[in-house]
Amino acid sequence: MPQTVITIATKGQGLYEFTGEVADFVQACGVSEGLLTVFVRHTSASLIIQENADTDVQRDLREFFHRLVPPSSDPSMRWIVHTQEGPDDMPAHIKATLTQVSLGVPVVDGRMALGTWQGIYLFEHRDRPHRREVVLHLGS
Repeated sequence: MPQTVITIATKGQGLYEFTGEVADFVQACGVSEGLLTVFVRHTSASLIIQENADTDVQRDLREFFHRLVPPSSDPSMRWIVHTQEGPDDMPAHIKATLTQVSLGVPVVDGRMALGTWQGIYLFEHRDRPHRREVVLHLGS
């Protein structure tokens, strides 16, 4: 069963689309039907499938999660105990818990069965740049 690891370099909090890299992997596998699993190997980043036509969607999602889970330096978050890795760390873990670390995408006729405006994104929840590893596995 085909499998690979891709690395996504982030520049801080935000959404990083990598649909094209995943589509290239699926095509190279030569599998006509199966299930693609996408898994991020980190606890402070996550994966989402979201609209990729209007960048306002990504901006609004970032803002929503910032309002929902602000940095631990925010007075509303003074209950947080895990602060040794910075004010963005524990909120990053919470955001990753609220989203997903793995996705399942059907493969039909050798292509991902994504909708017209759907893209696959790494959702970086930390402030500083990181290199995130994502495992792709295609089962037939």
